[in-house]
Amino acid sequence: MKNPEAALNQKERRAVFSLAGIFGLRLLGLFLVLPVFSVYAHGLRGAMNHPVLIGIALGAYGLTQAFFQIPFGKLSDKWGRKPVIAIGLLIFAIGSAIAATATSIEWLLIGRIVQGAGAVAAAIIALTADLVREERWTKAMAIIGITIGISFSISLILSAPLAGWIGVSGIFWFTAVLSLAAIGVLYLVIPAVPTRFHRDAEMSPAMLGEVLRDPSLLRLDFGIFSLHTGLTAIFVVLPLVLIDPRHPLLSLNDQWMLYLPVMLLSFVAMLPMIIVGEAKRKLKEVFIIAIAILLVSVILMALSAHNIWLIAVALFLFFMGFNVLEASLPSLVAKFCHPGAKGTATGVYTTSEFLGAFCGGLLGGLLYIPGARNYSHIFWAVAIIYAIWLVVALTMQRPRYLATRVFTLTESAERQSNLETRLLALPGIAEVAVFKDEGAVYCKVDSKVYDEQAVMGVLADT
Repeated sequence: MKNPEAALNQKERRAVFSLAGIFGLRLLGLFLVLPVFSVYAHGLRGAMNHPVLIGIALGAYGLTQAFFQIPFGKLSDKWGRKPVIAIGLLIFAIGSAIAATATSIEWLLIGRIVQGAGAVAAAIIALTADLVREERWTKAMAIIGITIGISFSISLILSAPLAGWIGVSGIFWFTAVLSLAAIGVLYLVIPAVPTRFHRDAEMSPAMLGEVLRDPSLLRLDFGIFSLHTGLTAIFVVLPLVLIDPRHPLLSLNDQWMLYLPVMLLSFVAMLPMIIVGEAKRKLKEVFIIAIAILLVSVILMALSAHNIWLIAVALFLFFMGFNVLEASLPSLVAKFCHPGAKGTATGVYTTSEFLGAFCGGLLGGLLYIPGARNYSHIFWAVAIIYAIWLVVALTMQRPRYLATRVFTLTESAERQSNLETRLLALPGIAEVAVFKDEGAVYCKVDSKVYDEQAVMGVLADT
């Protein structure tokens, strides 16, 4: 096997960046409406009679996304990646068109539900695994992860100016066009390759029970659920806080002036925490500090509803903690999961994330009372959720700093009855799992200690 740190080749780069672009554009379409959604929804027919629907509509995509993402991934194994991804993008475009033409809160809710039903995340990740050699998989996923973060940041900054220019309905039309354009990229730019099953990228039913019984992984699932519950609940009311006619702080069109510096400064502030967590192997400490920062930020939001400077500080703290946790949670999932279970663990984790988005919208909608302007109630509810999460995180085990390496199961290796024992005897090899159906050997290794050539020697039976 080649050096796992080697760069992606030209074909892999083109495929990975194209798929990351499809992933990012789809999420951009979901996130662009986040800072303006509540204000827009208030003007729709029926919103004031059923205010709970405002919050539910904001997070509704999360429910169908959580429900359909694993079935879409499994269908891509049978029907092929590209047809399933194209169907998902088309469904997303249809949902965007429904939301764009909605004149009532009920139809906006339907549009958001349909948007989420185009759940192509698992299929895109599986296609990435088809296109990229196993030793380049970590680099490919890092590129997709960075793209997701950039899409989220851009959406907060561009949302209000774009809404002022083309309206929120225009944003929905824009995302529909982007989704259809992504289908063109899928077929014209990304090469066709045979479909293969990858345990590090896809859900394995045989691994599901093991993943759901693992207390460390369940803590992380609860963590991403809590993180996105809080994020969505906050954005049910934050735009309304800023334009509250009793204490107007920023018009909707000017809110980018708050988000732009907050996002830039929070990104700079999170980098040292990520570096310390990984390089100094202090990930648990950084993880707990980030949750505590989130808790402080939400308490500050509850206490500073009429002060733009305190809100700015609270948002800076929130997004600093949020960015750290968004980056560290997937890393912790990879560290805690068993060999060959990463795809399954990631699938459960991602489902928890989308369920959190739905529950956050539901929570915000249930607590928000139009006219009462009870914004602080929602912030305090999120603070309670984050306080519970902090307690749960304190009981988390320290992660083992292990990476997954996947090797081809050679004929000589398959004949060895003591293959796992021989591999576990090598320095730096912590866990081994052999999957003959996939023709692969999954090893959890300490990258600073293990010798890849020694592993190759055992597999070659030398």
